[in-house]
Amino acid sequence: LYERVRILCWVMTGPRTLETKARHVRATWARHCNVALFMSSEADERFPAVGLPVQEGRHQLYWKTIRAFQYVHRHHLGQADWFLKADDDTFLVAANLRWLLAGHSPERPIYFGKRFKPFVKQGYMSGGAGYVLSKEALRRFVAAFASRACTHTSAVEDLALGQCLEKVGVEAGDSRDTWGRETFHPFPPESHLTDKFSQSFWYWSYCYYPIVEGPQCCSDLSVSFHYVSGEQMYALEYLTHRLRPYGYRPRYRP
Repeated sequence: LYERVRILCWVMTGPRTLETKARHVRATWARHCNVALFMSSEADERFPAVGLPVQEGRHQLYWKTIRAFQYVHRHHLGQADWFLKADDDTFLVAANLRWLLAGHSPERPIYFGKRFKPFVKQGYMSGGAGYVLSKEALRRFVAAFASRACTHTSAVEDLALGQCLEKVGVEAGDSRDTWGRETFHPFPPESHLTDKFSQSFWYWSYCYYPIVEGPQCCSDLSVSFHYVSGEQMYALEYLTHRLRPYGYRPRYRP
C-alpha cells in the first residue's frame, strides 16, 4: 500500500525537543511515511526542521498547527493523499494507518483519529494520538483560513481544529477496526493494556466510543500511541516491525 496510500507525516516539535524527542521519531516510525516533516518555530537545516512563523509554548499550539498545514498545502500537496499531524512523543504504525485509509478516497472531506465527544457535535480528534486529514479536508481547512470562515479561536489545538473542520463540512470518521476496537490511542500501550482508569478521570466523559480496559482495548492493527519516550520508540519499532513468533499467523484478518 506504500505507493497507493501516500501519507505525509508532519511532527509537532520545537528547538528544545529536536534532540531529546524528535530525533527518536526520525530514527523510527517517521521512516515509514512517504514524506516526513518536522515543524518547529526555528529552521534547522541540519536536522532538518521547518521554521514556522510562530512562537513556542502550549498557547501557540493551534497557531503552529494552522501554519504547518498551510505550509504543507503550499509545498507538498501533490506528494501525498493523506496528511497526518503527530506530536514528537507520538508513536505511529504507518502500515496500519495505510490499511485503515485504503478503503477511503482522499477526495472525500474526512479525517480520522482518536475521537472525543464534548464541545463539537460530531466530535473531534485528540491531538496527542495524532490525526490524519484527507487531501480534500486539508484543502477545506486551508481555504477556511484564507476566507476567514475559520479563525484562531482557541489555544486548544485539537478542539479548535475539530470545530473548524465541522464548520466546513469535513466528516469526523470512525477509525475503529471491523471488530469495533480502537486504533488511535492517547496514552502509552501499557496504560491501555493494564491500567484501571478512575471513574472520575476525564477520559470517561471525553471518549466518543465505549472505553474497553485491558487486552481488548486496542486493535491488532493499532495506529498510534501517545506519551511514548524516546527509549520506548525503539522498543515499539522493533516489536511492530521485526519481532515475530516463528510460524505466526495473524489472528485478525480483516
